[in-house]
This record gives sequence, C-alpha cells and structure tokens, in this order.
Amino acid sequence: MRRRRAVLLSPVLLLVPAVLLAGCGGDAKTGLPAPGVSAGPTTGGSGAPAPSGSAGVTAAGTFAPYTTGSTAVTYDPALVPAGATAMVTLTPSGTTAVVRLAVTGLQAGRTYGAHLHVKPCGATGDAAGPHYQHHPDPAASASAPSVDPSYANPHNEVWLDVTTDGNGSATSTATQPWMFDPAHAPRSLVIHTQATKTAPGVAGTAGTRLACLTLPA
Repeated sequence: MRRRRAVLLSPVLLLVPAVLLAGCGGDAKTGLPAPGVSAGPTTGGSGAPAPSGSAGVTAAGTFAPYTTGSTAVTYDPALVPAGATAMVTLTPSGTTAVVRLAVTGLQAGRTYGAHLHVKPCGATGDAAGPHYQHHPDPAASASAPSVDPSYANPHNEVWLDVTTDGNGSATSTATQPWMFDPAHAPRSLVIHTQATKTAPGVAGTAGTRLACLTLPA
C-alpha cells in the first residue's frame, strides 16, 4: 500500500512546476503579456518619446522652461506654470483614431486651445510648426498657416480644447474618422491662450502658443 501511494503522488508533484510557470508568464497560445503588464509605449517629460506603433502611444510630461532636449516646455509660466502636466494618448480604433488629452496644474476656470502639430517642441512655440492635417491645405505655408475652414477644422485636424475646473485640471477627447499615417504622424501637442476659432480667415487659430509636449516620431 505504501508503494502504491508514492506512485499516485508523483503526477501531482510534476504538475506543480507547470502551474507555477503558467502563473508567472503570459499566455503561451496568444503571446499576450500576463495581467498587469503594460505593452504600450510611454514617454516622460525628461525622457525621449517612445516610438509609435499599432497599439497606440502615450506621451506625458511635466512642463518647465525650455532646456536642450526638453519634451514638455512652457513658454508662459503665468498661464502654464512650471509643474503643470499634460498626457496625450493616440489610440487606433477600427478605422478611426481616438486622441485624449488630460492636463493638470493650469489656471483654474480657463479655456485653452489645444491641437496636434507637425514638428517637435523647441525653444519657442513656433518650433512646433503648423497644425497636423490629415489632408494638408495646398494653399498653406510655414509663414501663412492654413486658416481655410475646409482644411482647418476638427475633422481634418486634431482639436483638443479644454476648460479647466477649480483645480486647473481638464480632459478632452477627439475621435478622427481616419488613421494616423506612421510616415506622416503628428509630433507635438501645443496649448494656446484661447478657444479655437472656426470662421473663414481665422479657422484653427487659438492665440499665442503657451506650452508644448513632444510626441513620438
């Protein structure tokens, strides 16, 4: 009887390592990471942005005056104080793109314009270039950006205007009826002094560029 019990226990003991291994890794059949493991790229205010990918990207930063290599820059500390934060997520969803913005530490009860731009942040707000447009306005140039509402509109550009609460925090979401082209991707988020205008001749304008957050290449 003793010998028989030993034989029966052996398969149970052999199963223990397999169970432990299954609990420590991902799904062997799907290749997915284990629960709680993030596969999405991110970037911080002082680090280089992570590359974009089909799973979407997140760029986050804490604003400070410009220094070489900065990825989150305030050009007007009175309206975007040093220490304020912004987070932008770009997420593909079927044939659309969902873009979300969350800010903290801005002036309370104020409306800010916010858009995606074509170049990374630099020493001045102008470094970010014009607005990102899915279909670029052929009449626009670096010195005369697009103000034609046929192109400068929230369907062709990415507008993320926010109105802050009593703590200076706000969120906004834009759902675009197209996907970002990796070869022609936005490179920054720019925060402006006022809500975005829509009338011909001023469409897409939102006042002075207050701050900038660099996005992945």
